[in-house]
Amino acid sequence: MNRDSISRRRALGQVAMLLGGAISAPTLAGVLRAGTRRAWATAPRTLSPDQLELVATMAEHIIPETDTPGARAAGVHRFVDALLTDHYPVTERDRFLAGLAGVDTAARSAHGQPFARCAPDQRVALLTAMDARAYAAGRGEEGWFFRRMKELTLVGYYTSDVGATQELRMSPFGAYRGDIPYSSVGRSWS
Repeated sequence: MNRDSISRRRALGQVAMLLGGAISAPTLAGVLRAGTRRAWATAPRTLSPDQLELVATMAEHIIPETDTPGARAAGVHRFVDALLTDHYPVTERDRFLAGLAGVDTAARSAHGQPFARCAPDQRVALLTAMDARAYAAGRGEEGWFFRRMKELTLVGYYTSDVGATQELRMSPFGAYRGDIPYSSVGRSWS
């Protein structure tokens, strides 16, 4: 293993901290199962091409490309499809798909076209409003979809090769070596 790489379990632990310690059982099961990564390479099995594009577009706004690749490049949309197919109970999968339909309905209502075809500033405004409602609603139905979408995006990204090796970094100072003699360190800074 490369010194700069991070294990999937450690990345998951860091993502759990970002999410406040709560990761849903189906998401956790999917991440810890080795076959889930292989499922990314297969053709989508649950999401239609339009739904796959919607998930990729939303995820890219949640984790955009900066000096490191964004969620789309990390394949988060494929991760979401694999988890929905292999790990989500039918009721939660249907609930998630209904949430995706709701995003497009809101975009059509506000801008006359599906979310993925809206201008970037229109998409950001829609996502900002969804985020505000999701967290204001607490654990209610309205907030479930967007909170789950963010969870899947964060977990998918930070447990991907891109997220774990290019975004998350061990220590910028290198490996900790506590057993070296003080005389080899030289002058200390405080």
